[in-house]
Amino acid sequence: MLSKAKAQRARTGNDKYHAPLEERAKKSFGRTVEQIVVRPFQIFFQEPMLIAITAYMSFVYGCVYLLFEAFPIVFVQGHKFSAGASGLMFLPIAVGAMIAVAIYLIVFDPRYERLIGEYAPNPVPPEYRLEMTLVGAPIFAVSFFWFGWTSFPSISYWAPMVAGGAMGLSIVFLFLPLFNYIIDSYLFVAASALAASTVVRSLFGAAFPLFATQMYDALDPRWASTLLGYGATLRKNSKHAPSVPAKPRNVDVEPKDV
Repeated sequence: MLSKAKAQRARTGNDKYHAPLEERAKKSFGRTVEQIVVRPFQIFFQEPMLIAITAYMSFVYGCVYLLFEAFPIVFVQGHKFSAGASGLMFLPIAVGAMIAVAIYLIVFDPRYERLIGEYAPNPVPPEYRLEMTLVGAPIFAVSFFWFGWTSFPSISYWAPMVAGGAMGLSIVFLFLPLFNYIIDSYLFVAASALAASTVVRSLFGAAFPLFATQMYDALDPRWASTLLGYGATLRKNSKHAPSVPAKPRNVDVEPKDV
């Protein structure tokens, strides 16, 4: 495009021909900063739906980082594991996440491909992306109850370890559809919407570990994990939280002529 614009200007002697790259280069530094920094948050604060999704994702993200403090308390202090052995307890989270990805590829992705054909030439309503959260949100809440109330030293370490696998599965079942939902909903400004959501989510991820040790020391692992699990349950029953979306809109699809 750049070479074509230059050739067109040379051939016609008219400077009105410009490539998009040249137009972009003419933007002032202030304008560039505004688009990169200010625009995402303008969109964020104007969109209640994006605020609700980000609030829920930030809570989940914070809980993930909180586990880096919770696991040593349960497995090192409770089960007397070494630091190296307690680190292995994170492996079930990765295994659960891989299982979730496999389920998505085998079950949900082919189903969405069929929906694309059914709704063509119209786009598939973004709400269909949220079906995975109907599974992920309850599992996320249950996994923290499970982890908390099996963290007694008298109970086998396998119980909280397997709960970690359920956490990993539920996290993927929440994040993957919510990311896709934001992209499908905001389309041309999806990058800005994701940028604002990522900044807020990262702040939660940085903040949660700061109070994790104090919370688990004050409440003990049972009640501290129960608090996190019940928080997700409250969001699951909320009218506005994205963990329990409304039923996908019924879109009339004209039958195809045979």
